Amino acid sequence: MDFNKLAELLYADVTALPADVEARFPKRDLPEGAKVTRFAPSPTGFVHFGSLFPTRVSERLAHQSGGVFFLRVEDTDAKREVAGAEKDLIETYSYYDIHFDEGMTLDGSKGEYGPYRQSERKEIYQTFAKQLVREGKAYPCFCTEEELSAIRTEQEALKVDPGYYGKWAIWRDASYEAIEEKINAGEKFVLRFRSEGSVERKIKFTDLIKGSIEITENDKDHVLLKSDGIPTYHFAHAVDDHLMGTTHVVRGEEWLPSLPFHVQLFSALGFKLPKYLHISQLMKLEGGSKKKLSKRDNEASLTFYKKAGYPQKSIVEYVMTLLNSNYEEWHAANPAASFEDFPFSVKKMSPSGCLFDFNKLNDVSKNVISFMTADEVFDGTVEWAEEYDPAFASLLKADPDYAKKILSIGRGGKKPRKDLTLWADVKPYVSFFYDELFAPELSFPDFDKEDIKKALAAFTASYDENDDNNAWFNKVKEIAASLGYADDMKAYKAAPEQFKGSVADISMFIRIALTGRTNSPDMHDIMHIMGRDRALARIENAAASL
Repeated sequence: MDFNKLAELLYADVTALPADVEARFPKRDLPEGAKVTRFAPSPTGFVHFGSLFPTRVSERLAHQSGGVFFLRVEDTDAKREVAGAEKDLIETYSYYDIHFDEGMTLDGSKGEYGPYRQSERKEIYQTFAKQLVREGKAYPCFCTEEELSAIRTEQEALKVDPGYYGKWAIWRDASYEAIEEKINAGEKFVLRFRSEGSVERKIKFTDLIKGSIEITENDKDHVLLKSDGIPTYHFAHAVDDHLMGTTHVVRGEEWLPSLPFHVQLFSALGFKLPKYLHISQLMKLEGGSKKKLSKRDNEASLTFYKKAGYPQKSIVEYVMTLLNSNYEEWHAANPAASFEDFPFSVKKMSPSGCLFDFNKLNDVSKNVISFMTADEVFDGTVEWAEEYDPAFASLLKADPDYAKKILSIGRGGKKPRKDLTLWADVKPYVSFFYDELFAPELSFPDFDKEDIKKALAAFTASYDENDDNNAWFNKVKEIAASLGYADDMKAYKAAPEQFKGSVADISMFIRIALTGRTNSPDMHDIMHIMGRDRALARIENAAASL
């Protein structure tokens, strides 16, 4: 077979040589040790939570080493493409602090190694495909769907490995004349890789997460170019990663079965194989057993977390705790530091993968919000509410200073309050501060109503807004003692039968009257923020309802 002649027969319109293409993509000028990584999604639907793992690892590897992290859109499967998916994924990753140095953006592409959409690189792939034909490493296949189906049926009956190989690779050794006849008849073909592998042979491979693994050689003649000349993922990613200078490929372990073919393909093309990192699939507990976090799960979509009200920083922090086991310890020692300051290491990643845990996520989120300033909480809440609760957003924006005073209670210090898990929690948390939202269900503890009325009346009579916290509480203690309640908790615990109750109960009466709830931030702060008249009117109204 004259392979040069065959190459011209198949791709007469392709005149460029691989060297011509290589000249358009010179080697990157980067510091020694700098890593070039990419995220290469297909725009086929919502952005999966699990995609944050390879994306974040890729971003950290590149940016910690002074390298480049780029976004390449693998849109060669037009049938599965979803309108608007590309825009959604770019916006979503930006929201979760994943920023690309090159590639697709909302305003087009950025960088010197594009186009960054595979659908726009057709002539590049065909140039390398033609070279493989010249070298006898690829050939055309004119099998119809019916013929391929018949092959699969026969293989299933024989209980052998399915695929196009061996005696079933019926166009592998076809003559030039047979191929020419099909071409002249205008019949379409796919271009297949001519595998020289054997399932009898094993090769050792080092994955930077899985470690040393043994894989069986590929013996299948996989498709490189489809009948429309568009490449398969396998071929496109090899060409693109080579030309774009990708040094490390981070992807899910579901790609491990394709690894033997990829190793083989890079070798056939004469390309240096990038280092691979295969991340285990994200799992969740369900019914006491682990299962894959699938697209059918609500929590699989990243939009779920935004709508629920999780701060983007909470998701970022949670993902970091799952990727590196020592992140939490580091963050506890460096609470004000950015995750970007953390010395991320793939050596700290678990080969067995991560377990998604809502309780853990909520703990992380509470911690994240607790260390935010009141301004940050206000801004985050308003941004979320403008999309999901516009009326509440308007209420907050009507008096930002008032809202920020509320959100300042208990902030700062080594042990800030942890009342909030989500932005959605802010509304019920602050509702008693707003007459528009306050709807108390006054349910006092089982004490004598007259005692409750007397305590509330005595408190309103003695209240002075100029009292500091200590003076304020001393008056509460005096009210307790005057009504036969212990003003000292130690005395009450030592002999509870000697008292009607304790100062804690008196405080509870006031708290319920003021806020309509049994748990709230510091009451001295609450009354100062609400103002004397509003606070006392609230307490008097509660007393009148008894």
